[in-house]
Amino acid sequence: MILDYSYFQKSLNNKLFEESYSDLIKKIAENPDRFIGIFRPTKPKTKLIQNITQSHEIRFGDALEYIFERYFEAEKFTLLTKRFKYDKDKELSIDQLFSKGNTIYMIEQKVRDDHDSTKKVGQFGNFEVKYYALTNIYPSKEIIPIMWFIDDSLVKNKKYYQEQMNRMGVDYQCTPYLFYGEQMFDGYGGIKDFRKEIWQETIEYLEKWKETLPDMPEINFDLHAEDVFDEIKNLAPKIYRNLFENKDIIDQIFPILFPQKKVLNMLLKYFNNNYKPIYYTLSKRLEEIIGENQLTKDYINNKKTATEPAVNFETSTQLPCAAEL
Repeated sequence: MILDYSYFQKSLNNKLFEESYSDLIKKIAENPDRFIGIFRPTKPKTKLIQNITQSHEIRFGDALEYIFERYFEAEKFTLLTKRFKYDKDKELSIDQLFSKGNTIYMIEQKVRDDHDSTKKVGQFGNFEVKYYALTNIYPSKEIIPIMWFIDDSLVKNKKYYQEQMNRMGVDYQCTPYLFYGEQMFDGYGGIKDFRKEIWQETIEYLEKWKETLPDMPEINFDLHAEDVFDEIKNLAPKIYRNLFENKDIIDQIFPILFPQKKVLNMLLKYFNNNYKPIYYTLSKRLEEIIGENQLTKDYINNKKTATEPAVNFETSTQLPCAAEL
């Protein structure tokens, strides 16, 4: 065992799911038509789920980048700064950059090779620029440029990349590598400093981790009200203004995300305790959205007179729950 599974699992979950609530709220506020536009062939609930799953796909690449960096660190490689200035104003970033002895390994790490022809040209061009920049930064080191696609089930542009690698090797007098999946690791014909145990453990842990994932992402934010509230309460007032002023969001999105209005009531109390004028405006608008007959007992006790009957919010059935939509 190189990394502990619990650390592996926690690292993946943090990278994939941290700030996922606030990220979705901001996307809805900034681009509502992506979710409720008339020219969408999906209903809002489907689009919300689709957005979350797409976000997880994008974040998965970043999560694996972090995971493999931890593996190389555990294997006693020296991690190098991955961001650096190039050509005065231009900044370059490399997915993996580390050294052992006099050798530096530069890895452009992608999940899969499935992009179109325009992107493949730009991607290899950037790869070459980064290699050349590193030869100037580390002139006395041997630099091994590697392009690695983790998922070996897709090799759409392999022929193109291999041709470019061969030319690059001749022109720069270096030894570039193109790897798919396990090929990068020693024992599979890869780099001798990269133990195959890294790959084997990663596959084992990923299979175990996937068993813990739900079949569908949960979009009823009220099921995790406190966590959601803690994450979104400090979003910029402009985000909330965009949400609260859009009737379509209130009518079509809010009943899906906040079916019991628990998070909304938490936000209302939070806004009421903030003395900046904008939060007074937000609280009045949110109070209208929630509706007085839907307020929680705590809020009712604080805001209404003792002669007015309290409404049990938990038994309210005005809005359907997310599962019914």
